[in-house]
Amino acid sequence: MHLKKMTIIGVGLIGGSFAKGIKKAQLCDQITGFGPNEKELQTAVELNVIDNYSLDLSTAVKGADLILLSVPLGAMQAVLADIKPFITDKTIITDVGSAKASVLNAVKNVFGKIPSHFVAGHPIAGKEKSGVEAACDALFDAHKVILTPSPETDKQALEQVQHLWQALGADVSEMTPEFHDEVFAATSHLPHLLAFGLVNLLNEHEELGNVFQYTAGGFRDFTRIASSDATMWRDISMSNSQAIVKWLKNYQQELDYLITLVEKQESDKIYDFFIQAKKARDTHIQ
Repeated sequence: MHLKKMTIIGVGLIGGSFAKGIKKAQLCDQITGFGPNEKELQTAVELNVIDNYSLDLSTAVKGADLILLSVPLGAMQAVLADIKPFITDKTIITDVGSAKASVLNAVKNVFGKIPSHFVAGHPIAGKEKSGVEAACDALFDAHKVILTPSPETDKQALEQVQHLWQALGADVSEMTPEFHDEVFAATSHLPHLLAFGLVNLLNEHEELGNVFQYTAGGFRDFTRIASSDATMWRDISMSNSQAIVKWLKNYQQELDYLITLVEKQESDKIYDFFIQAKKARDTHIQ
């Protein structure tokens, strides 16, 4: 299905990259942007990320075949409530939020149910840099996109969203919202919180002086994601707190075990601990 009009609410890295990829693939006649910052929207037009923009929400979404919500999780419910008066039962709405249960709860709070044309999604791609200037039409190429449809989800709406992501080179799969949030609490949310924590730990210990001048590749690789958007990660932490706390506590137990091994200088067990992790990573992560 070729789209006549698409509206991107939140034309930053993810929303902008989606728009840029759709434009390159010529899958939509008109892509309109909406957001609170007119300067950023003007930049998006200048960079040919979107065709036009409006600061009036009703104008931005009027006649849209599809609306992509690329806003912080904490703003999702308010945005859904704002667009509700201006959409039809045929308007496909999808999102890119990193915690799906909270998004679906926001949808239910606004609409009283999950509308048949709402398709929850999460692209597993990004950069440390945010903003439309970082948008890239190949951002999702060879990356996974998870869709978490509800029993109410219209089959054609689901297929349309799936088709768009696949056109951008993404590997699309489906999960339940609950399993999605558990998996990404462990594999994405936990590593980000650990990176933030490590940088703060070293920054707060003045006895080390300017310790960051001595950091090498390993530290930079491990903490690269601590440069991620703070607002986004605050909202993720709030929206998926139960699963994140579970995996933080599991990691704490792993640290406690490692501390014991190092304190007791258990050479063989330390080696086994390291080699087990190395084998797992070498086998499963390319």
